[in-house]
Amino acid sequence: MTLITSPPPPTTTTPAGATPQAAASVPHLRLERPLEGRDAEILTPAAIAFLTELHDRFARRRHDRLAARERRRFEIGTGDDPHFRADTAHIRDDPSWRVAGAGPGLEDRRVEITGPTDPKMTINALNSGARVWLADQEDATSPTWRNVIGGQLSLFDAIRGQLSFTNAEGKRYEVTAERTPTIVMRPRGWHLPEKHVTFVDRSGRELPASGSLVDYGLYVFHNAHALIAAGRGPYFYLAKIESAEEARLWDDVFSFTEERLGLAHGTIRATVLIETLPAAFEMEEILFALRDHCAGLNAGRWDYIFSIIKTYRGRGARFVLPDRSEVTMTVPFMRAYTELLVQTCHKRGAYAIGGMSAFIPNRRKPEVTAAAFEKVAADKRREAGDGFDGTWVAHPDLIPVARAEFDAVLGDEPNQLGRTRDEVSIDPADLLDLRIGLPITRAGVRGNVSVAIRYLEAWLRGLGAVAIDDLMEDAATAEISRSQIWQWIHQDRVTAEGDAITRAFVEGLVKGVLAEAPRSDGDRFDDAAEVFREVALRPEFPAFLTLPAYAKYLD
Repeated sequence: MTLITSPPPPTTTTPAGATPQAAASVPHLRLERPLEGRDAEILTPAAIAFLTELHDRFARRRHDRLAARERRRFEIGTGDDPHFRADTAHIRDDPSWRVAGAGPGLEDRRVEITGPTDPKMTINALNSGARVWLADQEDATSPTWRNVIGGQLSLFDAIRGQLSFTNAEGKRYEVTAERTPTIVMRPRGWHLPEKHVTFVDRSGRELPASGSLVDYGLYVFHNAHALIAAGRGPYFYLAKIESAEEARLWDDVFSFTEERLGLAHGTIRATVLIETLPAAFEMEEILFALRDHCAGLNAGRWDYIFSIIKTYRGRGARFVLPDRSEVTMTVPFMRAYTELLVQTCHKRGAYAIGGMSAFIPNRRKPEVTAAAFEKVAADKRREAGDGFDGTWVAHPDLIPVARAEFDAVLGDEPNQLGRTRDEVSIDPADLLDLRIGLPITRAGVRGNVSVAIRYLEAWLRGLGAVAIDDLMEDAATAEISRSQIWQWIHQDRVTAEGDAITRAFVEGLVKGVLAEAPRSDGDRFDDAAEVFREVALRPEFPAFLTLPAYAKYLD
């Protein structure tokens, strides 16, 4: 273990005749892994001192917000449906306020590429031709310690123009693009710990550090000034937000950072993923809480579907969704959510960024590539027509496809903020209209089991974004797969073919997936199956599959 502390507080003396008070503990962080390679370039004493300050100021509020999140989830689960808040109606009714909007380099976001931050993927993203790169330390990254620190090193080098990579076969990768995408980094959500760093607070209590504050703090500390000097800025995607109060916590983190690092107020900009059901009812309040630092909102479709399943998993048959493949962007509740997001953003001067279609090309299968291009084009055509200002893709070959659809609508304009979508009228019932009218099929159940186990196996080996059956899978899509299985079992669902979806039925599918898996020395299929059983087949429902998997299996 490595002990690194922030500078001690000034020495004080006790006046004569006074009773000495118990000495307060000096807040500090303890690294639970030894430094290796270039780790010391990121985990400098000054950077650790900054992380310590962030935890000292904000860790308690983070825990309070997570507790409030659990209380609200329980309330909804027991019958109190979400609604537009009465106590914040004055924010929604006030037409005068606007968010800060695009920072330098974020004026045109028509195509954004997403992906993990290992050196090869970083170089591919920077050479991709996209306008923005979502540098993902969250759902597309398996949070091994090497990935966490390695991602920081990739970003550090890329921002300074010194990143290169040579693979095992000797192929060298370098950034060759004349114009690279603007980087928007996504730290882990508030719920995720960093078990390799321990925070010792003023009372001496030891807790795992916040993954959010570790990812954010190291990136902003090392790179904010270099990004500004390059004509851009420290920009972030905020994941898994569930309330305006959680957004306000981030806003206070940003304001403190700006003061601490000598940045002008409002330099930091954030785009919030609306990917939880509670957040969909507080979009304007979230924008207001972050208004001095907010660039826009994103429709995080896959986590949003997961959030609805998780939140309503015990509320009865009318809240049960069919096969994952049938929950498209045009079903009623998804259509209402995206329409409301565009209207809300443009009302307040915020960019509305569309989501990621999971279809990806396969360069060895022309027919698969042609189908992917067709489906992605249709998805992006719908988003551009609905008023979105940009969209996500997960593969460089999809950038021209998405760009063509947005070019056709945007032309030379950088956004569609002028389309205020005044004709849209969404009420709470629209956001909760889960009617799709399609069955659960045997293939749908087996597909969920297969995808979840195969993704988890790769995740346990350190891969966070994985191509499976010509779809891009990440933690969010795996969450849908396992949570549907859990809900189908507990709601006594039956497939269209007549199979009762029970633990025994699903266990048989697990064994079948393992029997067909391409086994090799060092694979993690057995561990993946155990994780799947824990998060999908046990009576308890873990809020996130990554929490038990991270705690037990990742180094």
